[in-house]
Amino acid sequence: MRLICSQSHLAAHLASVGRAVASRPTHPILANIRLDANIDSQSLGLIAFDLNLGIQVSCPSQVIEAGSITLPAKLFNDIVSRLPDEDVTISVDKSIDKDNTMVSIICGSGRYQVHGLPVEEFPELPQISEDGEMTYLPVEATLSGLSSTLFATSADETKRILTGVHLTASADRLEFAATDGHRLSVLQTGFLDAEDAVTADTVSTNLEVTIPARALRELERMLNQQTEGAIAVKFDNANMIFQSANQILISRLLDGSYPNYRQLIPNRFERQVTLERKLFLSALERIAVLADQKNNIVKISIDATGQEISLSVEAPDVAAGRESLPAQISGEDVEIAFNVKYLLDGLKALPSNEIQIQLNNPTSPAVLIPLGGLKMTYLLMPVQIRN
Repeated sequence: MRLICSQSHLAAHLASVGRAVASRPTHPILANIRLDANIDSQSLGLIAFDLNLGIQVSCPSQVIEAGSITLPAKLFNDIVSRLPDEDVTISVDKSIDKDNTMVSIICGSGRYQVHGLPVEEFPELPQISEDGEMTYLPVEATLSGLSSTLFATSADETKRILTGVHLTASADRLEFAATDGHRLSVLQTGFLDAEDAVTADTVSTNLEVTIPARALRELERMLNQQTEGAIAVKFDNANMIFQSANQILISRLLDGSYPNYRQLIPNRFERQVTLERKLFLSALERIAVLADQKNNIVKISIDATGQEISLSVEAPDVAAGRESLPAQISGEDVEIAFNVKYLLDGLKALPSNEIQIQLNNPTSPAVLIPLGGLKMTYLLMPVQIRN
């Protein structure tokens, strides 16, 4: 194997693929990146796979001799990222013993040799079964769905199904949902937009999967480089593959039934509060400084007579604070408390200038929705307070 490629291109592609390298590999080969030099396409393929998440990218190269090898991901990346911005020559030294192969990396006045492992030990990337399906997801709508839900996934591996985003699709709608048991974020968006290069014939109407948040964060990075059009998706009961022009992302799907989150959202509300999102967010960020000193709880007092809401935090022996904001209120006065971080997360994700808070009483779920724009629902469980 022998090839020449740009240091800047190689470093950028290594950074992308390196995020799928196992942090605590159960086998030495999982700490490696696979390199495939293709003489026909004049490209260098880079693959990392930790048995749950796989990333494959293609780097334009001048391939002189085709071949494949795997190299330690961290060491290879550390070397390449520090090389001067010149052409890099990568070649596999001739060796009688295939298990003791040395790879030369030459750039400028530097020459490095790294021990490589044969590709036969590298795990094969998952393939979609014959009964799998294919569809296309609009990039803009998918990015909106991810930014509106990823933050609400759980980090608790004992509740594995909640560590992902639940995605369902019909012929005219995409729905993203995430919950960690304390809050729920749901975004519905149109499947087809006028500018999307997607037709209804390409849409799978039975797409209902739960995808790990880690994989979707990588998808978000991948789509941010494209920002428009559509991305091809293949899936079956076990795996999902996202494919763009020069990158492939492969993820295992999460097993199990996702909670029936729709039944958690109340059908009727006794109280509604409409206010400006940025004013509310700014006030909440200020009062959160005090909430951090105590228990991360903020109390909200809704005054229907004065048409205002007040945010307050009391941290005995430390500090106390209060912020008041004008609002349009229907319903009776009430006091309710929330975890300030969960409330901040929802406000930052809501895609509108004005929002509405809908609630019934201090112990039942409250719902935040944007007025205008995308159809998003952010449900938040209140915290019980003692007067």
